[in-house]
Parts: sequence; structure tokens; C-alpha cells
Amino acid sequence: MEPELLRSGFADQFAICYFLFAIMDEPKASLSVTGLLETALYLDHVGQGVRFYQDLFGFPLLSGDAQADAIFAALEVPGQAVLLLFKKGANAQPIDTGGGLIPPHGGEGRLHLAFAISTSSYESWKTQLATRNIKIESEVRWPKGGRSLYFRDPERNLVELATPGLWSFQSP
Repeated sequence: MEPELLRSGFADQFAICYFLFAIMDEPKASLSVTGLLETALYLDHVGQGVRFYQDLFGFPLLSGDAQADAIFAALEVPGQAVLLLFKKGANAQPIDTGGGLIPPHGGEGRLHLAFAISTSSYESWKTQLATRNIKIESEVRWPKGGRSLYFRDPERNLVELATPGLWSFQSP
């Protein structure tokens, strides 16, 4: 290097730029989502919703209650996720958990959720729904081999039971 470039600080600037490019070129740690943890329904009658999902699916109650005046319940979709049931409008303000604030949230209208079932249990689920006088609104055969049953919960949310083969990442 020319002496005047070294004296002008060019070498320092070059070293800093080289360091920054080296950092930018390093492989980044991969961030990924490992699953869907929670989904929520917003109901007029949380207690009725708890009883419906517990009676039909046997989901254990993790938190909240099934009383007529309940404003919240968390049901475990065993080993998979949590189904949160909130009283409509109860989350219009932030909720202090003692460890931080949960921002306001809510949902309106007829919402949709799908539960995965095995292919071999499809016909048994049809029988179970009929036994409980739950009308099957629709059945779909998907191009990749999956099948779906659609029905409504007591508040008219659309519930789907889907076998593998609905989406490309599933094998039938």
C-alpha cells in the first residue's frame, strides 16, 4: 500500500469494511416455526363451547372453565395444540398476565378450523357425528387423496375433520 493511503486511515476503513462483509457473508442461524400452538374461537357462550368440544373430542380443560358465565377456556388438542375459547368482546382491552400484556384481539362471523384425523377413522367419525345429531354439512374428496367432513359447532363455526392427503406436505 502507498504510505499516504496508510496515513489517511484508508487501511482502517478497509479493515472495517472487510470485517462487515465477512459478518454479512456468514451463514445465519435458521429460524423456523415448529408448529401451530394455539388457535382461538370467539363465542357468545364459552361454557357451551367447552362442553361441545369436550363431549365430541374429549379435549382436556387446561385453563378457564365450562360455567355458563365463562369468559375464557383453553382446551388441549392432545399433544398438538391449544384451542382457546374466548367470550366475544372480552378481549377488547389488553390483558395483564402478571408477566406482560396480551394485546387486544377478537374475531367475528363464522370462523373455520380443521382437526386432523386418521384415514381409518373417517367412517367412525361420520357415525359419531350422526349419533350425536350433528349434521354433516359437506364431504370433500381432495385431489391428493384426503377427505374432509364439515359440520357446525353450536355457534355456527365451521369445523372440519380432515384425513392426510389434503395438503402437499401430507401423505395419504
